[in-house]
Amino acid sequence: MGDFPSRLLLVLKALSLSRGRLAAELAVDKSVISRWLSGGQAPSGQNLANLTGLVAGRRPGFTLLDWEADLDTLAAKLGVGAAEAGQHPPWGSLGGWLPEAVLREAQTLSALRGKDYEGFWRTTRPAIGMPGRFIHDQVMIRMADNGFLTFRVGVEDMRFEGWTFPTQTQLFSFGADARSGMFLFTIFNAVLRNRADVMDGLSLTCQRLGGGSPVTGAALMERKGFLSGDAATDDFAFEAAVREDPLAPEGSIAPEIHKRLLPDVGPSALAAGGEALLSMAFASSLSRGPRIGEPSEFG
Repeated sequence: MGDFPSRLLLVLKALSLSRGRLAAELAVDKSVISRWLSGGQAPSGQNLANLTGLVAGRRPGFTLLDWEADLDTLAAKLGVGAAEAGQHPPWGSLGGWLPEAVLREAQTLSALRGKDYEGFWRTTRPAIGMPGRFIHDQVMIRMADNGFLTFRVGVEDMRFEGWTFPTQTQLFSFGADARSGMFLFTIFNAVLRNRADVMDGLSLTCQRLGGGSPVTGAALMERKGFLSGDAATDDFAFEAAVREDPLAPEGSIAPEIHKRLLPDVGPSALAAGGEALLSMAFASSLSRGPRIGEPSEFG
């Protein structure tokens, strides 16, 4: 089975199965299916036998040997056309404008570490157009059926929706607000080999006023809680959080966070031995997992 992920994807299409339904029928965690689809892990002999039996129940005559067939032959065995023979990668509409190698890496890392980033978050960032004040955005990160992390950002009447791609040391995210057409791009420092509870990074978007001028700034993102596992419940919780007043009360931002998010940069800072450009160095990042003694779940 030189390309098992493509074969499994073809089976899911042919049988109209979601990865969640397949996981339930095989009595495995959905992350296991994600690892199979990303190529990060091959099914054990028992799981492959169970998977074969499941397919055979819907396509009589299907055997273990059929996993060795080329995609066209497998498609015919499953009763689907050659066009469904796995020629399109599992990321669907994400393909074509990002290099395949980048997408494969992101999908593999999402399968391995996605659960460490899923959940509800709150950002703290300098308020655009309100010097000295800070804004809190509400964020939800959730795994999609295609094996990638999605993210939603809500503040006031804006709802940015898009994708999050993890690398070894950063989380790259991009999204857009459908109503205004504005884009949002963020790069946050990742957390190594632990559940992420705090991350710092930079964001880039446009001002809503003043001709939509591009603006960038530092941001801190802190975990507020975990997903329930029910999409509708989590969507409701996200919208409820967005209705909170996003403007941080004056004096509520700790001095060390204030300094981190509003660093002195530019020509004067450079002349004094500082930085000319705004950055968020990974070496001095505030990104971290749970502290020792912290509960594993949020109340």
